[in-house]
Amino acid sequence: MSIDRGQNRDLLPIAVRDRSFIWGKRTYLMGILNVTPDSFSDGGLFHHPESAIAQARYLVKAGADILDIGGESTRPGAAEISPEEELNRVVPVIEAIRRELSVPISVDTTKAAIASASVAAGADIINDISGATFDSQMLPTVAELGVPIVLMHMRGTPKTMQTMTDYQDLIGEIYQFLQARVEAAIASGIDKSCIILDPGIGFAKTYDQNLEILRRLSEFRSLDCPILIGVSRKSFIGRILNQTDPQGRVWGTAGACAGAIASGADILRVHDLPEMRDVSLVADAIFRGCD
Repeated sequence: MSIDRGQNRDLLPIAVRDRSFIWGKRTYLMGILNVTPDSFSDGGLFHHPESAIAQARYLVKAGADILDIGGESTRPGAAEISPEEELNRVVPVIEAIRRELSVPISVDTTKAAIASASVAAGADIINDISGATFDSQMLPTVAELGVPIVLMHMRGTPKTMQTMTDYQDLIGEIYQFLQARVEAAIASGIDKSCIILDPGIGFAKTYDQNLEILRRLSEFRSLDCPILIGVSRKSFIGRILNQTDPQGRVWGTAGACAGAIASGADILRVHDLPEMRDVSLVADAIFRGCD
């Protein structure tokens, strides 16, 4: 059976600053920059603006196409922080990066007010793990801002999500959720070409469910939106490798990223840029026929 892995999809490109994202041409890399004290893999490493900016420079030099800045941990069990605290974490970093670098910046938030302030500070994309369900103003705000949005599937909140993994039809239910969120976004005035979808690896998903999503990722292609996948250093990789330290899961992440590219992922959200850049170059040559 022949599988269309992305090169023949008729998706309109997205222009962000001086970059054009031409879907199917190659895999794009979103570098993770958590300005939090408690993220599961790198919490506390880039909590201060100076270290965050240094990491941003490193990620861009290593090949990041987008920097994804998050001010609130979304690890399993994480508690919510106040909007004021999130704002104080992300806005100074976005402003400092934008003064120095032209790379597209996404902000990882579920709050419309944070999205608006971040774009005013220089961000270009909104990455909402709730699929814009936590804040009823998110979709209208993004429509007004005129920026792309990543809509992810999850259940519950980061604090409760791992108690909500009972699905009757895993892929079908994720598909229906994402389809409904695309329809809601369009109804709010967001152009479909500005919508990116993420099935939410690790968010209200078990070990087996994460693997099933990766095996069946191509089934989401009929939603006609670019697909973002975030597998970097996650616990299902740790289980396979018997590796409890997230920072020891680099090459396990590489295997998962190669599998995601083979199934048609358009964007990979990753911590380890140099390694995953090499993975994507080789996987693109194999599965997309890129030189």
